[in-house]
Amino acid sequence: MSASKTSWLLGTLFISFLCFVSWKHSIIDVRGAFLLVGRGLLLLGLSALMVSYFYPRLRSLFSSNTGPTSEYSDDEEAKQRQKQAREELQEKHREKAFSYQESVLRPRQESSMRKKEERFYRMTGEAWKLTDGEQLGEGETSGQSAQEDVNGTPNQEAVRRRKLPESATRVHPKPEAPPKKRVVVLPEEPAEDAEGVVRVALRCPSGRTIHRRFLKSDSSSVLLDWLLKTGYHPTVYTLCTTYPRQPLVTGKDISMGDAGILTHTVLNVEEKDPSTT
Repeated sequence: MSASKTSWLLGTLFISFLCFVSWKHSIIDVRGAFLLVGRGLLLLGLSALMVSYFYPRLRSLFSSNTGPTSEYSDDEEAKQRQKQAREELQEKHREKAFSYQESVLRPRQESSMRKKEERFYRMTGEAWKLTDGEQLGEGETSGQSAQEDVNGTPNQEAVRRRKLPESATRVHPKPEAPPKKRVVVLPEEPAEDAEGVVRVALRCPSGRTIHRRFLKSDSSSVLLDWLLKTGYHPTVYTLCTTYPRQPLVTGKDISMGDAGILTHTVLNVEEKDPSTT
């Protein structure tokens, strides 16, 4: 703004001086001088208007041709610095991660693998694989070596002297023979018209009823054998009379008649009371 004012002032003074000199040395009158001054002022105004209009555009044009290069170079330098700083930071993080893996994660994984291996060998009965073992011939003397030459090969002698576990050298007692399983054999079922025949019916907990004929002279323990063959073990189940309801007394020395089975009888198969056993 100050440059335009200065140019206006200098232009006005120059044109005034020029007009005054031309008027003094010319033959024009006063009116012609005023016309000349007016034309000069008009020319000065037009020139100032053109300068004020084109000067900023020319300046911006020249500055745009020179400015972006420096700005571009500054941006490139800033990007390079940022990239270098980022790479340095990534390198530091990578070194920290590697050191953490080597000092913390790897020992932890190796310890976990050792524990799993020990647990696996103990479960499979191969715990001897966890030890270093002993070399053959360890602790031998020269006399023993000489004796080996007499008794046999070193491998045979090492086999004889090797340390076996106590479970392999201990003499185990012979296992007792299991008790012979008793085979339940019921007496032959008599005919219906035979003398002393009684008919016995068993009411099972499942709801079914089983019938069979016996003799009064048969032992009452036959009823327990019959109960066992039916699928109800006498240690868990017992025989009871219907009325009055009470357990049936049985035994090898007690016959059917002595147990109270004199006619056709119905017996209930009931589970024993645990408090009475």
